[in-house]
Amino acid sequence: MNQVSAVCPKDSKFEGNIRDTITLDFDSRRRRRIKLTTDGGIEFLLNLQEVKTLRDGDILLLDDGSGIIVRAKGEPVADIRSPNMAHLVRVAWHLGNRHLPTELMADRMRIRQDHVIEEMLARLGAIVERLDAPFNPEGGAYGHGETEGHDHGPSHGHSHG
Repeated sequence: MNQVSAVCPKDSKFEGNIRDTITLDFDSRRRRRIKLTTDGGIEFLLNLQEVKTLRDGDILLLDDGSGIIVRAKGEPVADIRSPNMAHLVRVAWHLGNRHLPTELMADRMRIRQDHVIEEMLARLGAIVERLDAPFNPEGGAYGHGETEGHDHGPSHGHSHG
């Protein structure tokens, strides 16, 4: 079976042969080891040393040096817009306070659809639009560039109330 043990980030130079693409939702792009099948039917084992979030445009490197391009699949998300940047920052604070995975875009933010959060945002004056689109949340500072939460050990340092 084909095996992938390395990833070439989308902004890096890749001169190998691209064999296919694989289209995955966000949860399926956060993996370490799993058997996958490309859009064209090539089966392979993703076998990374640690959990990694695969981003749209990353290239999975097969053992023979060829690559498979990762594509972000559309999923139920909500885009959040505000009348001005100061208001958008205020809304961002509320999302961050809830540790919600959030994609930061030039003029808006994107979260997974959640009617409770969407109602809260609307009460705060945000404009919420539901759609089906790729979701690429920002990596967290505590997650070292990944989107996992941070350590909730004895020296946690802040409350969630």
